[in-house]
Amino acid sequence: MTTRPVRIALAALLLTGAAACSSSGGGDPLAAKSSAPATSGGPSSPAGGSGKTVVVGSANFPENVLLASIYSQALQAKGVKVEEKFNIGSRELLYGQLQSGALTVLPEYNGALLAYLDAKSTATSEDQVNTELKAKLPAGLAVLDSAAAEDKDSLTVTQETADKLGVKSIADLAGKAQDLVVGGPPEFKSRREQQFKDAYGLTFKEWKPTGDTTANALKDGTVQVGNVFTTDPKVVQLKLVSLDDPKNVFSAQNVTPLVNTGGLDATGTAALNAVSAKLDTAGLTALMKRVAVDKEDPAAVAKDWLKSSGLS
Repeated sequence: MTTRPVRIALAALLLTGAAACSSSGGGDPLAAKSSAPATSGGPSSPAGGSGKTVVVGSANFPENVLLASIYSQALQAKGVKVEEKFNIGSRELLYGQLQSGALTVLPEYNGALLAYLDAKSTATSEDQVNTELKAKLPAGLAVLDSAAAEDKDSLTVTQETADKLGVKSIADLAGKAQDLVVGGPPEFKSRREQQFKDAYGLTFKEWKPTGDTTANALKDGTVQVGNVFTTDPKVVQLKLVSLDDPKNVFSAQNVTPLVNTGGLDATGTAALNAVSAKLDTAGLTALMKRVAVDKEDPAAVAKDWLKSSGLS
């Protein structure tokens, strides 16, 4: 995955409405952002549920704020009292506040959270990651159901290339990769070349350092395959195709609620699990285009999605 400087650059682009927030290095979007003052995303909801106020927090980048707004409004729709504390900062700040009970709910990324708790973990699949997470989280913290939605590295091609080569997964590049140029951040070759050989038997014609211009390099034909984050709005804008990764070269990074169990009752748990059951990567990418490119208010985008998903 990409290095921290590249991830910070991506985050900066997102904040100007030009690109999606993304994981990097160890797939750790929350750790890549600089701290920012906590702000309230809106007023508390009317009283309901158990009567406790559930505090929904977020990191300080657009995708996490959007997800937190979805969680907040989903809870409010079930009569749960909610206080929003968005744009707090990095995982180091957020995790401690969850442990202390200052926060109740946080949108997390399961693989990145596991790497934070255990840098030596080799888990890659969603099931492996979540099993380890449940064993390593301290008493009082828990992960709820993971969404299908992931914000992770991928090998991506244009729709034209996918149709021409008949590829839907990285495995489908076998026998074709030797004729293809692959692009990504400068360190992409050193980190991934051997993994693609070992897992899929792929040897690419050439590796080009395209950095955060990879999506555009795909579209203009500079490269035929590129390392693009799955929720980058350019996936939708440029009609790109993120190839499936059946061998899990890129570890799971599913959107997953991390909660303080003492502050969330069964009603709140069910509301958040219902969100996870509906949210997939394509849907999140489309929502992020509205936030990052079209500059719509995350709360309004969240409201629309919840309504269309039958959750409000």
